[in-house]
Amino acid sequence: MITLKVPEMSCGHCVKAITGAVKTVDPGASVEIDLGAQRVTIKSAVDEARLRAAIADAGYDSEKLPA
Repeated sequence: MITLKVPEMSCGHCVKAITGAVKTVDPGASVEIDLGAQRVTIKSAVDEARLRAAIADAGYDSEKLPA
């Protein structure tokens, strides 16, 4: 499980775009989003770099938060 801070995430559209980006690389991933905290928690078999690259391709920067 990884937890990311996504500073540009501010609305429902952002949530949908980020969730869709993660599901593109891992359709079975579990994605939990706390919009107020701008935090995305992902449970996936795919490595962190690929997940963050997918989020970046959707137009959002991210930084890893401590577990």
